[in-house]
Amino acid sequence: MSTKIQTIFTCAKCDTQFPAWQGRCNECGNWGTISPASVARERTGRTGADGANISDNVVMSLAAIAPDEKLRISTHITELDMVLGGGIVQGSLILLGGDPGIGKSTLALQILHSLQDRSNSPLYVSAEESATQVKLRAERLDLAQSNIQISTENELETIIAIIEKWKPALVVIDSIQTIASNEVAAEPGNISQVKVCTTKLLGLAKKQNIPIIITGHVTKEGFVAGPKFLEHIVDVVLYLEGEKETHFRILRSNKNRFGSTNEIAIFEMSGTGLIPVKNPSSYFLEHGDASVPGTTRSCIVQGNKVFFLEIQALVTKTHFGNAVRKTTGFDLNRLSLLSAVISNRLRVPLENYDIYLNIVGGLKTKETALDLAVVYALLSAYHDVQKLPSALLFGEVGLGGEVRGVSHAEKRIKEAEKLGFQEILMPRISKKPAWKHTVTLREIRHIHEMVALMKQ
Repeated sequence: MSTKIQTIFTCAKCDTQFPAWQGRCNECGNWGTISPASVARERTGRTGADGANISDNVVMSLAAIAPDEKLRISTHITELDMVLGGGIVQGSLILLGGDPGIGKSTLALQILHSLQDRSNSPLYVSAEESATQVKLRAERLDLAQSNIQISTENELETIIAIIEKWKPALVVIDSIQTIASNEVAAEPGNISQVKVCTTKLLGLAKKQNIPIIITGHVTKEGFVAGPKFLEHIVDVVLYLEGEKETHFRILRSNKNRFGSTNEIAIFEMSGTGLIPVKNPSSYFLEHGDASVPGTTRSCIVQGNKVFFLEIQALVTKTHFGNAVRKTTGFDLNRLSLLSAVISNRLRVPLENYDIYLNIVGGLKTKETALDLAVVYALLSAYHDVQKLPSALLFGEVGLGGEVRGVSHAEKRIKEAEKLGFQEILMPRISKKPAWKHTVTLREIRHIHEMVALMKQ
């Protein structure tokens, strides 16, 4: 074993390390804070030149690996299992992010409660709250008698020792920004602390084959507070979204090494916790009034589900120099593009009007299948007419005003029939529905055709 002296460069503000000096820190953005430091690194001399010290099981055949039938753990929360790809994978590290107070701790307690009957009780490490405070939340959720083990430690080395000794079925760390390691001379929440703690927890999960969920707060930009490295190292990244003023919460997967990232789950926040919403489309549509100008319905596909939603638009004459463009749930850049297409191809002077667009229910999406519905909502609001109150619209709009096809058209039509839609405005499809449908299908090739329908 030999020791090598190596020079690294460290930021005095955030402790981020760099292999060479630079004037500005890429992590915290400060200038002139990077200085050199010498560190000693030990070489273990693990292998010789002939590889004589390498064990036989370092390399193995993929075909020889036997599948593990107990690879996944079901949480018995159907919507959550669907987002995870079938359940929690043994030995995985899962990051659960969201705004403070959005319901991360509530969801974590419900997951732990679902696994309380296993031989090894699940462990809840609450470094943010005392055991009494956790008990109060559990009583509110009617989980006070649950067989969940509680620890309020915030020292990483102690937490690792507890996990290695008790080997719980599942561990929840709430939150990663409040955990600190003795190896780093920094306060909890520091970027270096978050890096070290996450890396050690990942190694522990793989070594002990115990799934670990870590919660993390998000910044105002919507990212987990801390380095982007945190999202890269974990196996699964889940985000819990929604407005605190509403009852709905949306759980979506931004990364999943063991399943699809297209699935989302809708929950309703109640007095006893988060309740999965089995038919979210009815919640998004039931209180709307489709007869109001500027209102229309559309749908998006997330994984195996079709979500129907209501789009509202308001177009008013601008009283300032520059027209305002504001959206809720829809991509602002996409709205600007569609407004330009309408102004140029239909000669509608939207550049002189303020535009406000809202996707009802707090759902956020960037799916271009909403383009046709957004164009209709803007024209309906501009002309103050409503000609298609019972119609569903979907399709992508190109820069020339042409309406392009979207994926899963048949699935959208089938689900629209079930909800009782009378008419569907959609792009032209080469493969006609094979079943006998009752809904009227109108194929729109260009937004000019939709304008003609509005004038009838």
